[in-house]
Amino acid sequence: MPTSRRRRKAWLALAAAVLLTLGTAAARAAEAVVVAVTAIDEHPALNACRDGIRDALKAAGYADGKNLKFVYESAKGDPATALAIARRFNQAKPNVIVPISTPSAQAVVSATIGIPVVFAAVTDPLGAKLVRDMHKPGGNVTGISDLSPVRTHFDLILHITPGARTIGVLFNPKEANSYTLVQLMKKTALGVHMTVVEAPATKPADVPAAAEGLVGKADVIFVPTDNTIVPMIDAIVKVGVENHVPVYAGDIDTVKRGAVAAISLDYYNLGRQTGNVVVRILKGEKPGAIPVVVTKRSGWVDVEKTGCGFSVAHEPVAIADGLLRILDCPAEATVMGARGQAWARQMFGWPSIGRAMRDAYEGVLVRSPRQVA
Repeated sequence: MPTSRRRRKAWLALAAAVLLTLGTAAARAAEAVVVAVTAIDEHPALNACRDGIRDALKAAGYADGKNLKFVYESAKGDPATALAIARRFNQAKPNVIVPISTPSAQAVVSATIGIPVVFAAVTDPLGAKLVRDMHKPGGNVTGISDLSPVRTHFDLILHITPGARTIGVLFNPKEANSYTLVQLMKKTALGVHMTVVEAPATKPADVPAAAEGLVGKADVIFVPTDNTIVPMIDAIVKVGVENHVPVYAGDIDTVKRGAVAAISLDYYNLGRQTGNVVVRILKGEKPGAIPVVVTKRSGWVDVEKTGCGFSVAHEPVAIADGLLRILDCPAEATVMGARGQAWARQMFGWPSIGRAMRDAYEGVLVRSPRQVA
């Protein structure tokens, strides 16, 4: 065979190989990646986290239904269901699994082999035995922690109810995140001359009785970001209102349902942070090489939309200054007050909530440096 013909065939074979390689790569690029998300239950904070994850993926160019298959399943508050979901995900082999909350993360990590896992909204990743090192997690697991700003909760409570000396904490002792938070609250309470009264409830049906058990024992009730307790906030607030015990919380959405005040992390932004970690893994990074991050971003109730208030920083002094602003501007206070009363009547219909907030404002003014001056 002439040399020129052999050379031409060789070039054609090479070109065919290149085209085949490019075609295979293009086909792989066109394939949708699968991100499987699960949460122990559905309530505003966990739902916001899920939405943040999806939006972060979209912002990075992963569109659900195009180059992304976004799968979501809720365990509806049942640990056994959480484990069943984790096993299904492991069998399905998605590109990344994202468990939201400590119980879901524990289920997924225990059931998953080799698939990258990015947990979200886990209070204590070390205590929950998800990773061995926060900076170098190793293996196939990393994520975002939502450790609550415990000292800030106490500062807020003492500024609004300065006479409080005992704080009743409702929690599920079977949730590792809640157990860790209660221990931190006990240590913090010593520094502010307060005492923590524990009110355990292992299932939602036990929560009303646990709240009732705090009456006469606690000056205030605190509802942490506990997946068993938060869904029962209506029953807890009812106990608080009927017995004149202020209810505080670690989830800002509980304020809409009757809690006096709350300081919370912004779970939507936490979800965005989690989604960004998922993107890094989809682009080739190893989860074990990505440090676990404790989120510091806070959120607040957007009262400006209702016209009955304004937003301030989540710091006790800023909150006190905000309350003084209301009292120093009677016209503004009157308008916001009327709108706020209408909103409260529509949402709650309990006149005692107004009295509780009035007492709270008076308590802040008594302790305000401006008032002393």
